[in-house]
Amino acid sequence: MAFSSDHHYLYVMSETQLSRVPVEACGQYSTCSECLGSGDPHCGWCVLHNMCTRKEKCERSSEPRRFASDIKQCVRLSVHPNNISVSQFSVTLVLEAHNVPELSAGVNCTFEDLAEMNGLVEGNRIKCFSPAEKEMPRIIVDKGDHQIVQLYLKSKETGLAFANTSFVFYNCSVHKSCLSCVSSPYQCHWCKYRHDCTHDPRTCSFQEGRVKKPEGCPQLLPAERILVPVNVVKPITLRAKNLPQPQSGQRGYECLLTIQGNEHRVPALRFNSSSVQCQNTSYFYDGMEMSSLPVELTVIWNGDFSIDNPAHNKVHLYKCDAQRGSCGLCLKADPLFGCVWCKGENRCTLKQHCPHPENQWLEHNGINSKCTHPRITQITPLRGPREGGTLVTIRGENLGLEFREIQDNVKVAGVDCTPIREGYIPAEQIVCEMGKAEKSQYTGHVQVCVGVGECIAEFTANSSKYYYFVIPRIINLKPSRGPVSGGTVVNITGSHLDAGSNVSIMFKDQPCTYLRRGGQWLTCRTHASLHGYGNVSVSVSIDRAHLQRDLRFEYVEDPTITKIEPEWSIYSGHTPVTVTGTNLDIIQTPLIRAKYNGHETLNLCQVLSPISMLCQAPELPISLARQQEVPERPNEFGFKLDDVQAVIALNTTNFIYYPNPEFEPLSVSGVLELKPGSPIILKGRNFLPPTNIGNGKLNYTVLIGEKPCMLTVSETQLLCESPNLTGRHKVLARVGGIEFSPGVVHITSDSPLSSTAIIGIAAAGALLILFIVVVLIAYKRKTHQSDLTLKRLQMQMDNLESRVALECKEAFAELQTDIHELTSDLDGAGIPFLDYRTYTMRVLFPGIEEHPVLRELELPGYLQEQVQKGLKPFGQLINNKVFLLCFIRTLEAQRGFSMRDRGNVASLIMTVLQSKLEYATDVLKHLLSDLIDRNLESKNHPKLLLRRTESVAEKMLTNWFTFLLYKFLKECAGEPLFSLFCAIKQQMEKGPIDSITGEARYSLSEDKLIRQQIDYKTLVVNCIHPENEKISEIQVKVLNCDTISQVKEKILDAIYKNVPHSHRLIASDMDLEWRQGSGQRMILQDEDVTTKIEGDWKRLNMLAHYQVPDNAVMALVPKQVTAYNSVNNSTVSRTSASKYENMIKYTGSPDSLRSRTPMITPDLESGVKVWHLVKNHEHGDQKEGDRGSKMVSEIYLTRLLATKGTLQKFVDDLFETIFSTAHRGSALPLAIKYMFDFLDEQADKHNIHDPHVRHTWKSNCLPLRFWVNVIKNPQFVFDIHKSSITDACLSVVAQTFMDSCSTSEHRLGKDSPSNKLLYAKDIPSYKSWVERYYSDISKMPAISDQDMNAYLAEQSRMHMNEFNTMSSLREIYSYVDKYTEEIVCSLEQDDAARKQRLALKLEEVVALMSLES
Repeated sequence: MAFSSDHHYLYVMSETQLSRVPVEACGQYSTCSECLGSGDPHCGWCVLHNMCTRKEKCERSSEPRRFASDIKQCVRLSVHPNNISVSQFSVTLVLEAHNVPELSAGVNCTFEDLAEMNGLVEGNRIKCFSPAEKEMPRIIVDKGDHQIVQLYLKSKETGLAFANTSFVFYNCSVHKSCLSCVSSPYQCHWCKYRHDCTHDPRTCSFQEGRVKKPEGCPQLLPAERILVPVNVVKPITLRAKNLPQPQSGQRGYECLLTIQGNEHRVPALRFNSSSVQCQNTSYFYDGMEMSSLPVELTVIWNGDFSIDNPAHNKVHLYKCDAQRGSCGLCLKADPLFGCVWCKGENRCTLKQHCPHPENQWLEHNGINSKCTHPRITQITPLRGPREGGTLVTIRGENLGLEFREIQDNVKVAGVDCTPIREGYIPAEQIVCEMGKAEKSQYTGHVQVCVGVGECIAEFTANSSKYYYFVIPRIINLKPSRGPVSGGTVVNITGSHLDAGSNVSIMFKDQPCTYLRRGGQWLTCRTHASLHGYGNVSVSVSIDRAHLQRDLRFEYVEDPTITKIEPEWSIYSGHTPVTVTGTNLDIIQTPLIRAKYNGHETLNLCQVLSPISMLCQAPELPISLARQQEVPERPNEFGFKLDDVQAVIALNTTNFIYYPNPEFEPLSVSGVLELKPGSPIILKGRNFLPPTNIGNGKLNYTVLIGEKPCMLTVSETQLLCESPNLTGRHKVLARVGGIEFSPGVVHITSDSPLSSTAIIGIAAAGALLILFIVVVLIAYKRKTHQSDLTLKRLQMQMDNLESRVALECKEAFAELQTDIHELTSDLDGAGIPFLDYRTYTMRVLFPGIEEHPVLRELELPGYLQEQVQKGLKPFGQLINNKVFLLCFIRTLEAQRGFSMRDRGNVASLIMTVLQSKLEYATDVLKHLLSDLIDRNLESKNHPKLLLRRTESVAEKMLTNWFTFLLYKFLKECAGEPLFSLFCAIKQQMEKGPIDSITGEARYSLSEDKLIRQQIDYKTLVVNCIHPENEKISEIQVKVLNCDTISQVKEKILDAIYKNVPHSHRLIASDMDLEWRQGSGQRMILQDEDVTTKIEGDWKRLNMLAHYQVPDNAVMALVPKQVTAYNSVNNSTVSRTSASKYENMIKYTGSPDSLRSRTPMITPDLESGVKVWHLVKNHEHGDQKEGDRGSKMVSEIYLTRLLATKGTLQKFVDDLFETIFSTAHRGSALPLAIKYMFDFLDEQADKHNIHDPHVRHTWKSNCLPLRFWVNVIKNPQFVFDIHKSSITDACLSVVAQTFMDSCSTSEHRLGKDSPSNKLLYAKDIPSYKSWVERYYSDISKMPAISDQDMNAYLAEQSRMHMNEFNTMSSLREIYSYVDKYTEEIVCSLEQDDAARKQRLALKLEEVVALMSLES
């Protein structure tokens, strides 16, 4: 090693080369302090050149202060002032520089890249000016109130900056409050009357309005908790200081409260500079989930000048009854709330809202402060060992307010249970530790006595469930061996292993981590053995019970991996890998793993023997966007074999991943045309991975439709020999973890006519020849018969006139007499209304009797908690309007989302929101508004809006009215509807009704009219009560042409006149017994050995068949099995009578009943057809005599008019009630006015002023969506049975109701339907009622949102727990499960949803719920 001659370099020699190295590297230092602080003796700082160098390289380094060799000689720079406002321009700045050389050449001042100007040098001082207005940096508000820039001194001699210091530009106007303004470290002042922060106090309007110190700021002083009960008018008084007096032209004070995102402004009064009061107002918040709600409070004046609130005072709104459904929860509320338990009403309320005297309420620390009637609702666990130590958790109501009240007062199955203070939740929960039980004690109630001293009955709670003492036992364990490293999940079997509260499992002297348990099993995970290989004893403790049995577990040598074959896969994995090793069979769930760039993937292995297993290669965790065309090795490759660490990452393998095979489309259009037998060639690349041992083979599967094809594989092609198919078929290729469809093949035959077509043409020719022969034969026979037919027709015409005259005379007489009889028969019997839950279920889910929303979640125990964990956040999402609207819109956009699904989702959502009708209404309005927008955008006629149920919104609207009009139905509209139903039923039953076809003599429907003359006679039978024969006989009117089943129904109607239908005996379970004078008894049946059979027609037995006389004595007796019943009923009765009975008694939607053809059911074995009054003439076997009556059947249409006249009063009464704003003492429901006003608002918004359109919207909204449904289906409202004839008549009334609400003119002629002709004269009158009804509603004063919300909240409270919310949510979640990707995608595209991270929250729910499956 040697220096160069100039000592600038050092020569260094090694064995192979000679190097020249500089003795210094000064250029690496960029600042003076770094350069001189390095301690390198060769380096110094060349000041004006701003560089670290040797002295001889610095120009004029010998002049004073141009070259610094000591750190104390570095240039220092300061500036005064060192900050200015952004609104100050060209301010003189004085820079003081130390250790600078002579600057005669001049300097420039530079503010970073903003401005540069000449500097005036005066000794060691330099004068500069701040930037001019156009050069001023823009202070960004988001970054605070100042910006720091570097101020540089630049030498004109070198053109380089040689010194710098920090300079601050500040912006006072960023501050919007007095306290933040005057607390700024800069020269900021607050103008009190301008509500503005400025650097120049001279701009303030008044001298006294300038504030510089925080003490002078207008501000609210700290206040104790401000408590305000909801819906109580109350002022809020706040202490403050320095409150400004509004000047001329300025507005006064207001309080601004932000409640659940909505701003509420309340006028406020400034008493003086130190006090302000928010005026008397009541407040409200939605929902009952929160007992109190902290609300942001801001005091403002002059519109938007806010008073500082440094203490962050909030107003706490509270509801006494929210989350306090029991006395104990009420009394443990904050005493400042002033809540009391109102005993008379059994609810928590404010003192002033309890309508009972003071001795009837309980309050905290009052005279009456002890809740009676404690109740136990839940005990966990319900079983435990006799040895004790079990922690029993008792949940319930009114379980004391202090620990001392229950301290020594808990007994479980007669054994003292010591309460634990840490587990006690006043009024709600007691956790106690069980003592030891005697052998004679087996089970018993849990008893809690609340109070100090002697137990009193009204302060004692006994559980309805029993606690049991059991003897847990262990029998076996599996597996009995595992790796010495641990991680084996051991399953211990036995009995009563789910008893007690605490479980511990020991493998000799070390624990086995408890996982879970059931009645006959428990599982734990082993730890690494502390004692190496060998057997260890296993013991289990449940609380203080120690379960002993000679169970042993063997720790064996850890498994090892010796060979992996093949050592390659493709990026997507899922190719077979054979693994060889030792002790592989002791692992329960072996997994193969790969780790790449910090991401791990796993796949399953199947153990074949102790030394081998077959795995599916894990995919390489590499993003699709980054997939290269080169092989990749994972960072780690190995196995997860319980807790064996040695095989996690294997060093002995060189596992490699090759690029995935890639397929090209079959053609540009995606469809490939082929001839049968032609091969299909799939093109692409990477079909044969280039492995070390030549090309590796992948297992390809190619499906043409459902059929696989034979394959030949090359690097870039798959040759597929297509199976023998024709037509269009999808092609699907599978390899590893990839599934790809390159397109569709269309295989067409060479022949212009297929073999099928040739056979078809030949068959058609043969049929044509046969048809011509048959026509010729028929023509010859027809001409022979025509003469006979003409003579017969002449005879029939002679009888026609007399029959028409007789029928018209009868109809006229009936019309005069029936109305009087009907009104006198319909007495004011009790109306059998359905309860709210049944009524809503029948409308929301028609035809479904036991819907899941009425039941608890039905899941295995271990899933129950998991699903509830997922459903709770899902419920919160449903209660988020942004999510719910996005969810509904996304579902409606799916092609597979059917009309039935839309109705189902709408109904499920309404069951979830039953307890939050305010929120449900808000969502409904949004959806309807969207629907109206879409309707108008799609250029549909506005009148079509809400005509059909094609959206979730429309079904939700029906359900909304269903919820809110129940009270109106019960109090008002139900009575005329029930009267109409009874009147129709009674009028129909006065004449014959065919029990097979449902046709009747009296009908409003032409389709259900018996168009023949039926001779019948009215009989009175004296019926004995089936449940009490001592009661006097009941007289029942029947017809001698009634079947036995019809007689039984009429008797039951008479006996159970005021009893709901579901509480009656069932006719099919009873036999009709005719008791004759001589003590003889005869069972009458629809079919028996005496039934008449003519040809292939069998007629049901009627009273006339048995020749039952007037005033006969009848009794209903339990069903008896006769020889005929047991044999014949299995054929004839069950195939005919039961079928037509089922049709008539069906309780679901009657739309399915509208079969216009009579239902004749032949016996399956004998071919016999059953009939009652009318044979079905469409069978083509009627007698000649029947045809005459068919030809004149139209004369019976006059009976429709007679029936209509009889029922007119009842129809009028119903229509008048519905189309009246105040009728029967009941006011118009708020829901109707509110929704009609909403539709008017929407019409105004879209400039729709056509009164016909507005009228149609309202008609489609309420009458067609709700009332028509109720009129057609009274069984939705009442506990009744509706027959097919009654249904047909109600359908005519419903059609008339719809016509009355229409604005279009109905032109009638002789071809118009009979139901429209029937009410043609009445409809104009009904239309005027509807128009007047709509007009009266529009003139009524508008309902405020506050009143509507109060009404909705009351409705929610009344029906809070009708449906099981968790079950409803699980039903709704099934749609999330089906369309997860689409919903998440929609949420990610929606701005509001993105802000609330709703997509992430939904994915968390999906993750939780996915464990269920």
